Amino acid sequence: MGFHELLHDRHGAAGVIHHPRAYEVTSAIGFLGARREAFTRLAIQARPRPGDRFLDVGCGTGYLTRVIAPVVGPKGQVTGVDPSAEMIEYARRRAPGNCDYQVAEGQALPFPDASFDAVVSSLAVHHIPADARPAAIGEMFRVLRPGGRLVVAEFRPPAQPLLRAFVSLVAPRAAHHDAHEVLGTLIPDAGFRVEGAGDLPPYLYYVRARKPD
Repeated sequence: MGFHELLHDRHGAAGVIHHPRAYEVTSAIGFLGARREAFTRLAIQARPRPGDRFLDVGCGTGYLTRVIAPVVGPKGQVTGVDPSAEMIEYARRRAPGNCDYQVAEGQALPFPDASFDAVVSSLAVHHIPADARPAAIGEMFRVLRPGGRLVVAEFRPPAQPLLRAFVSLVAPRAAHHDAHEVLGTLIPDAGFRVEGAGDLPPYLYYVRARKPD
């Protein structure tokens, strides 16, 4: 069984990861020891503040939620959603007290309108079927309060040939797409006001936006 089959149940839904421990190992290796730094920089783009209510769409093992949780503090809340029950269970076992998790798809978020101060999504949009991506971004818009912040990050394959080959081996779905093409105009089309975009080393491309007041 190859890395791709180990991470993804070949009989399951496309893009749903069912093996969190394998995912964590390949992520740690793939980021060459810089995973914490990369996701801390990503979290900073979302401007977390004490007391904020955060939502992480496609939270996976909860890595980014655990980066954000200490900043929003005990009066804040970080919620993660992911379609994989295995990833959610893994996240729950490692969660600090101000984190909670639910099994849900990004295109059908189980929350009322204007529930959150900020929404983040990292390395998740490319897993959503292309025809469902507008609905997922639309759901992120719906659950944000007016003036709320959005940060979406996608994988940016390395230029170095050997690293690119390694990424293609362990994460072919991520390696064979262009982040700009995956996100396209989805975010402004949903009604967001884009405030910034750029690369975060080593492998992330992000878009930062805000829901109009």
